[in-house]
Amino acid sequence: MSEDGFFSLDPYHAVLAIVGIIVILARWVPRLISSREPAAAPLMILLGALVAFLFSSLPSVPDPRELPKLWEFVAEVTVIIALFGAGMRVDSIGPLEKWFPTIRLLAIAMPLTILAVAAFGLFIGGMTVAGAVILAAVLAPTDPVLAADVQIAPPLEGQEHPVRFALTTEATLNDGLAFPFVYLGLFIATQGLAFDEWGLRWLLEDVFYRIGVGALVGWAGGWALGQVLFNFPKRSKLANTGSGVIAIAGVFLCYGSTELVEGYGFIAVAVMGLTLRRVESEHEYHRNLHDFSEAIEHALTALLLIALGGALPLLLTDLEWWHLMVAAFLLLIIRPVAGCLSLWRSPLNHSDRLVVSVYGVRGIGSIYYLAYAATHVDLANGSDLWIIVAVTILASTILHGFTVGWAMDKIGR
Repeated sequence: MSEDGFFSLDPYHAVLAIVGIIVILARWVPRLISSREPAAAPLMILLGALVAFLFSSLPSVPDPRELPKLWEFVAEVTVIIALFGAGMRVDSIGPLEKWFPTIRLLAIAMPLTILAVAAFGLFIGGMTVAGAVILAAVLAPTDPVLAADVQIAPPLEGQEHPVRFALTTEATLNDGLAFPFVYLGLFIATQGLAFDEWGLRWLLEDVFYRIGVGALVGWAGGWALGQVLFNFPKRSKLANTGSGVIAIAGVFLCYGSTELVEGYGFIAVAVMGLTLRRVESEHEYHRNLHDFSEAIEHALTALLLIALGGALPLLLTDLEWWHLMVAAFLLLIIRPVAGCLSLWRSPLNHSDRLVVSVYGVRGIGSIYYLAYAATHVDLANGSDLWIIVAVTILASTILHGFTVGWAMDKIGR
């Protein structure tokens, strides 16, 4: 009992109760209309924003412009687990031809998207060159966290439709591949446009070395963890316990080890998931591990989306027309056009190419990259960047969330 009375309101407990209500409503309300749950993500953001607007006396969400490190940490853990889980989903990695759409999306659509967004930020938004490059880099990757409705089925279920396979593997790999462009923006912000002075270092270290080390450590980590889980000791396999904790610990070990040797941890955990899935590929433990990691991923994602919604009233006070235009152009023009160009004359038919091109969901990965950049340099366009990323994620969850069911039914037919 407090000094103010028996039923005194503790703001902390009130926030916990509100978070619980938001998650339940976001998952339950769509069920009144459809058996699908794609609307949960935008509802969490919107309900979080509504609570922040109506109950200003409650503790406010930390402004990402002032405390980016906290946002970086939570988003980082969420993406790590999501990338590993996405890698685990791939039942079969062959034949090579099934990867052609993914390779095109990574090698053509992603660079085109980066160039277009950077040009928009520079010439329309009046951003600095460094700000425009960082904006393009943080918005370039599609998201493995919020794109579950367009991904392939969990392990051992098959159903690897070419569209779902392309979207899953693209989201699995492009989070790590966006990192060199984030570093490019950081180089420009700190050392200017003297590419002849630092360009070779960026190319050798931040492109070739970090990507190569990430892939190598991820492969080694996946193979080693597979031996621990399935082969040693043979008479008492760890996988037979059904516990996913040891494997998640292995994911953190792999990620941390990769970062310690200056590799890209996102690439490492994605490759680790793909590699581990090849060890005892028919063992039921793969499904248990996927479900365990997915549960953690969903919990962290819910907290991040609600927090993003809570930060919206702070961010939108400085909203300008061109912020909305960046989000609209990226989602409605840049990504679809870049996707269609990259998939021209690919093995996918016309409607499948269109679905892959449109459903490049933006989400938690963008939060991480921007928070990472903000903790390493003082961003001249920091406020603009956070507003654009928040608006883009909200728009993406609404646009893709409310139409994904129709699109997936279309490719199913």
